[in-house]
Amino acid sequence: MDLKDKFSELMRQRQGRLTHEMVLTPGRFGLGRTPERLQPDSTTSMVCGFCSTGCGLKIHLKDGKAVNLTPDPEYPVNLGMACPKGWEALTPLKADNRATVPMIRGGDGKLAPTDWDTALRLFTDKLKDTIARHGKESIAFLSTGQIPMEELFMLGILAKFGMGLVHGDANTRQCMATAHVAYKQSFGFDAPPFTYKDYEDSDVLVFFGANPCIAHPIMWERVMMNPRKPEIIVVDPRQTETALAATKHYPLLPKSDLPLLYGLAHILIREGWIDRDYIDAHTSGFQAFADHVKTYDPAAVGKLTGLGEARMLEFAQSLRPGKRVSLWWTMGVNQSHEGVRTAQAIINIALMTGNIGKPGTGANSITGQVNAMGSRLFSNTSGLPAGRNFQDADHRKEVADILGIDAAIIQQKPGLAYDQILDGVKEGRIKALWVIATNPAHSWIDQEEFRRAAEKLDLLVVQDMYHDTDTARLAHLVLPSACWGEKEGVVINSERRLGLFKKVSPAPGQALADFYIFKLIAKYWGCDSLLKDMDTPEQTFQVMSKLTVGRPCDISGIRDYKMIDEEGGIQWPYPAATVPAASPTDAAPAYPAASSAAVSSGPVRIDRERRLFEDGRFYHPDGKAKFQFGPPQPIPEPVTPAFPFALLTGRSSSAQWHTNTRTGKSAVLRKLYSADSYVEIHPEDASRLKIASGDWVIVRSLRGRARARASVASTVQPGHLFMPMHDVEVNRLTFPSFDPHSRQPSYKHCAVNVEKEG
Repeated sequence: MDLKDKFSELMRQRQGRLTHEMVLTPGRFGLGRTPERLQPDSTTSMVCGFCSTGCGLKIHLKDGKAVNLTPDPEYPVNLGMACPKGWEALTPLKADNRATVPMIRGGDGKLAPTDWDTALRLFTDKLKDTIARHGKESIAFLSTGQIPMEELFMLGILAKFGMGLVHGDANTRQCMATAHVAYKQSFGFDAPPFTYKDYEDSDVLVFFGANPCIAHPIMWERVMMNPRKPEIIVVDPRQTETALAATKHYPLLPKSDLPLLYGLAHILIREGWIDRDYIDAHTSGFQAFADHVKTYDPAAVGKLTGLGEARMLEFAQSLRPGKRVSLWWTMGVNQSHEGVRTAQAIINIALMTGNIGKPGTGANSITGQVNAMGSRLFSNTSGLPAGRNFQDADHRKEVADILGIDAAIIQQKPGLAYDQILDGVKEGRIKALWVIATNPAHSWIDQEEFRRAAEKLDLLVVQDMYHDTDTARLAHLVLPSACWGEKEGVVINSERRLGLFKKVSPAPGQALADFYIFKLIAKYWGCDSLLKDMDTPEQTFQVMSKLTVGRPCDISGIRDYKMIDEEGGIQWPYPAATVPAASPTDAAPAYPAASSAAVSSGPVRIDRERRLFEDGRFYHPDGKAKFQFGPPQPIPEPVTPAFPFALLTGRSSSAQWHTNTRTGKSAVLRKLYSADSYVEIHPEDASRLKIASGDWVIVRSLRGRARARASVASTVQPGHLFMPMHDVEVNRLTFPSFDPHSRQPSYKHCAVNVEKEG
C-alpha cells in the first residue's frame, strides 16, 4: 500500500468515529487517540483557549458532543468566573467558514478544494525545489502562541531539524518578546515571578500601560477580591476603564514612561526609600543605575511627562518601603520602541524597594496569548527548547542527546525575527512562507507592507481553522486545522501555570490538529524518524519534560496529563527532585535555585499558588538580579503640522480577541462591541474640527487611511486619538518601529491626522 492509499484509508477510518475519541487510529503515521475517553453524557474540565489568564471551564457533553460550558468553580485561576469570551468559547467551532479540506489556488486565481495527499505533495515538492534553487534560508515559518506547546515543539523540530530551515518566528514576537528579553537580562531567565494570589495580597498595585478591566477581566476580579483596601495606580495616557476605577491615574504623555520610571527611581534613592539590605545581598549593578538616574530631576521629568513635579513626588510616596507593592505591565510597555528598557525600569523599582519574592509584590508581566509562555520556552524559534541558546555547543549537545539525534543538524545561530523575515520577503531573499494559526495580513504593523510583500512569494502556505482569514485569502495553499476543543495539549498562562486542552468536539470535514499535520508533513518530507517517540501529544509532553531537567522551567515532576488535570494546573518549576543550591564558596551553577520551594532532596509537593525568588536567588551565575538600564530614545515618528495627532491603540472590549476571527463568530459577543470602527477624539479637538460623535471621519498616516466613526470623549487627551486594535483598518496606519533588544513592534504610537468625511 503506497503513501496515498494509506492516507485515504486513514480518512475513511475518520468517518463515524465517536466525538470523544481521536479521529485517527493509533500507530498509523503516529496518529493516536486521546488519553482520556470521555463518556458521551458527562462533564469535563479544561482551560479556555483565548487569553493568557488561563481560566478553567467545565465542558458539558451530550451524546458525545460539547453542548455547553460553565466556569470551573474549583480552578485556582478564575474561581468560577468567566469573561464574555470564555462563555462563548464553543461558538467559533461551529462557524460556517471553517476550513474543512485542503485548498490550492488554481490558474484562475481562486482557491479550490483538493485532497490531503495532493496538498502535502505540493507542499513538499515546492519547498524542496525552493531549497534546491535558493538554499535553506529562502524559506521561513511564522507560528503562534495560540496552539499548545507540544505542537509548537513539534513544529520547531520538524522545521529546524528535519527540514533544515533557519528562519522561523511566532506572533509571540508581537506581544511578549519585550518581557522575555527584559526578564532574561535582569533575572538570568525568562521568569515571570508572580502568582495571581498577589493581586489579592498587595497594598499597592501599579499598572503600566495595562487595562485589565477590558484586556484581562478575571485578573481584575482578583484585584477586586483584595481585602487590604489597596491603592490602585494606573499609568496610561488614556483614561481607560481601569484608570476610571483606580485610586490614582497618572495620564503621562505617550512614550514618556521610561523617563518617568527613572525619575521615580531618582526620588526613591534621594529620599532613602529603598531596601539597601536587599540590594546588597541579591542584586548587582545598583550603583551604576543610581548614577544613571541622578540626572532625572523630578522637576524636569515632571515637565517631560506632563505630570508635574508634585505628582511625581506623590507617586514615589506610594512606592516607599513598608507596603506590599506589585508592579504590573502589558502591551502598553511591551509594544514600544524602547519596551525592554521600560520593562527593566519597572523591574529595577521592584528590586530596589525589595518588592519581589514576597506576597503581594513583584515586577509582573501580564502575558497576551493563551500559550505565549509555552511559545517562548518551547517553540525552537529564538532559542532552543527550555530557554537554551543555539550558539552554545553544550546546549546543542544536551538537546541532541535527549532527542537521540545528531547535534550536527542543529543550527548554530538563531533565525531572523518576525520583522526581519518580512524584510527578507520584500527583498526577495525569502521565497516561501508557512503561516500557522496566525493572521499577519491583519495584525502586522504597517499592514499594507505585509500584503505587498506577500505578493512576491513563490509559495504562501496558511494553516488555519478558517479558510477566509485576511492571510488565507492571499495563500497559494491552505491546510485546514482543528482548534481549541478539537485537540489536546498543554498551554502555560501568565503565572507559569500549565493547563490542559482536551478534545471535546470533532474537527469538521478533513481538518486535523496541527500536531498531526506536522506529523504528516514529516512523513512526506522523509524526516519522521525525528519524531519517533512522539506519536501523541502526551508522549511529546514527556519528551519536552526531559528537556527541562535542571533548567529553571523544570517540569520533570509532572507525571502526565491526568496530574495536570487533577491538580488544577501546575506552575513551573515542578522538578521531580533537585539538588540543594550551591553554597557561596562552591562554583556557581549555571542556573542556581531561584526559589526555596524548588530546593528539595526528593519529589516536590507544591501549593496551587506559588511565586519565584522567595529566597532571593536569581538565575544569573552569581545568583543575583542585574540592574539594566539605558538612555531613553526619541519617539520614532513624532507628530508634525501635517500629522498633528498621536494615535494610540489598544483593546476596547472584553468581547473581542486579536483580529476577531474567532470572537466575531458569536452573535452575543458582536452585540458587546461597536459594529463600526471608531476613533476617540477629545472634545476640544472635535470642536475645532467640527466633528460630532457618530460622524464618519478619515484618519490618515504616511502609510494609509482608515474610515471610522468619531467618538468624542475626554478619555483621550487633546492631541491624541485612540482606535481599537481589533479593527482591520488600524494597522494600515501604524508605524513600523521596533525595540532594538526584542524586535517587538511599537503599535502604540504613530503620527496621524483626522478630518470629517466629505
